[in-house]
Amino acid sequence: MPANAAPRGPQKGRTFTESARRAQIVAAAIAVIAEHGYAATSFTRIAKQAGLSSTGMISYHFANKDDLIGEVLTEATRVAYEFIFPRMAAATGHRAKLRARLESNMELVRAHPGHVRALMEIARNAPTTPDFVDERFGLFTGHLRAGQDAGKFGPFNADAMAVAIIGAIDAMVIGLVFHPEVDAAEFGRELADTFDRATRPS
Repeated sequence: MPANAAPRGPQKGRTFTESARRAQIVAAAIAVIAEHGYAATSFTRIAKQAGLSSTGMISYHFANKDDLIGEVLTEATRVAYEFIFPRMAAATGHRAKLRARLESNMELVRAHPGHVRALMEIARNAPTTPDFVDERFGLFTGHLRAGQDAGKFGPFNADAMAVAIIGAIDAMVIGLVFHPEVDAAEFGRELADTFDRATRPS
């Protein structure tokens, strides 16, 4: 899931009613993707979820499925950012911020399960790789290298460590999505402890 890439701002020039309708359609799309998967998501299913009489209202606001999916990514990323960023901002130092990022990624699954599942579905099945996939790699490598420069992390390959961290996050998120009985906070602590040991100075 996205670590904490900043979301894009709202488009100007739309009326309040238009913006509200778009938000309603995006929320319905997130729910449909989360429940049925990316491949099975259609304007027909989204219209039914949104309580619209036809798919024409969706086509009025979005040129095609890719256009709508782009807005879904923007909204889901915004929700993730607004959940994770304050927790990171409250932490002091590179090590504490890495811990906050890992723990909050796990907690995000319970706080916003539909958004997380929609992001997961799009990342795994969209015909082109979403920008957030590359963005979060850059965020992790940048944070790890900055911590190394500050002497807070040990001498490891930052690219390889970022891949390991992202892979571990994704694997644990999948587990939490499909096993709602699992304690997400405990998963977060274990994940943070693991990479705290792996990245600490020797």
